[in-house]
Amino acid sequence: MRLAELSERSGVPLATIKYYLREGLLAPGRQINARTAEYDEEHLRRLRLVRAMIQVGRLPVATVREVLGHVDDDSLGRPIRLGAAMWALPQAPEPDEDDEYVQAAQQEVSTLLDRLGWENAKQLTTISPAYRSLVVAVAAFRRLGYDWGAELLTPYAELMHRTAVLDLDNLETHPSEAERIEFAILGAILNEPVLQALHRLAQEEESTRRDGFE
Repeated sequence: MRLAELSERSGVPLATIKYYLREGLLAPGRQINARTAEYDEEHLRRLRLVRAMIQVGRLPVATVREVLGHVDDDSLGRPIRLGAAMWALPQAPEPDEDDEYVQAAQQEVSTLLDRLGWENAKQLTTISPAYRSLVVAVAAFRRLGYDWGAELLTPYAELMHRTAVLDLDNLETHPSEAERIEFAILGAILNEPVLQALHRLAQEEESTRRDGFE
């Protein structure tokens, strides 16, 4: 397809597509002549991914370029490609290692991982943004006087493990490795808000079921 058709099918303005091409977010098309290039379904899929990352995920162009660089690096295995791409997304601030609440939270999270038997997760604690985000959140709870520790977190973590199994099962339904990685990136941007919304709807449903409308 030509650039005009790519714009029409994707709903992305022509000028925006040209900008993405200049910024390296979209691979060049197959050159037909000096002035014309041809694009395919891979370009259409990538364009939709870029659009979701920028419009829905509110990611800056530099971050999108970094994430896509990891997605396209087929010299690496999937866990490393996926991990690097996910870690390039915006993350929680670094925990203050000297903060007593952070230290207590680190201990609780370590206890949690031991309870769950998540040995692989324990090996990644020094580099994993997800680990740091959890520590920051648990520390914030403890600072406010809530004992949000390993015992309370365990059933939530077990539910999240079931969710992760569903995520990876869905991942395997996509035919190519690039599509699987892209699906995982979209999941981080789009699926997490879906899960958050479902969580809140479930809370509303259960609260009303227990207490009724007032």
